[in-house]
Amino acid sequence: MKALIIAGTIIFLSGCSVLDKLVYRIDIPQGNYLEQRDIDQLRVGMSKEQVVYVVGKPVADNPYNNDVWFYVFDMNAGNGTSYQQKMILRFEDNLLVSYEGDYDRPKDFDTPLEQ
Repeated sequence: MKALIIAGTIIFLSGCSVLDKLVYRIDIPQGNYLEQRDIDQLRVGMSKEQVVYVVGKPVADNPYNNDVWFYVFDMNAGNGTSYQQKMILRFEDNLLVSYEGDYDRPKDFDTPLEQ
């Protein structure tokens, strides 16, 4: 009888890993969520204030160089998958000079805004 109870307990506990997939887990987004339509509005020569108006401020300030802004978005999905998107903006004399990132480069980025 004890052997049957022990065997049943082992089988029951080994089934917990199967039930683990049925448990709902929330998605955990962190950082700056950006959409391509907002990034497409970026232009070389924009001031920092204009960039903040278009895409917002980075979540964390860069303590070493205030002229380099990092926008990072992490999504840890409840199903175990995760992804990250990054964008780096560089400024000189308070004006946007370069763009790097995982998003598509704005097609009109190199065309300055009319002053």
